Amino acid sequence: MTFPISNETRHVKTLVTGHVVSDPERCIQCGICSYNCPIGIDVRYYAWLGQFVEDSYCLTCGECVERCPRGVLHFEKTELFTGGQK
Repeated sequence: MTFPISNETRHVKTLVTGHVVSDPERCIQCGICSYNCPIGIDVRYYAWLGQFVEDSYCLTCGECVERCPRGVLHFEKTELFTGGQK
């Protein structure tokens, strides 16, 4: 018997294989994302450039995503850490 994959399982898989991305057109450079990062990553800088947060210290904890008042940040599944392998 197979069980459908729950939303929580999909969410955990995204956290493991993805990272934080931004919509730079919505970002107003308030810095709340960077302020709330427990590691001290300048998430605002990545958001301003419209780049993935490519910092090896990123915990993918979601604090920056949760705290962004404009919904600029979100998690996206990527192949950055898998070397293009799925």
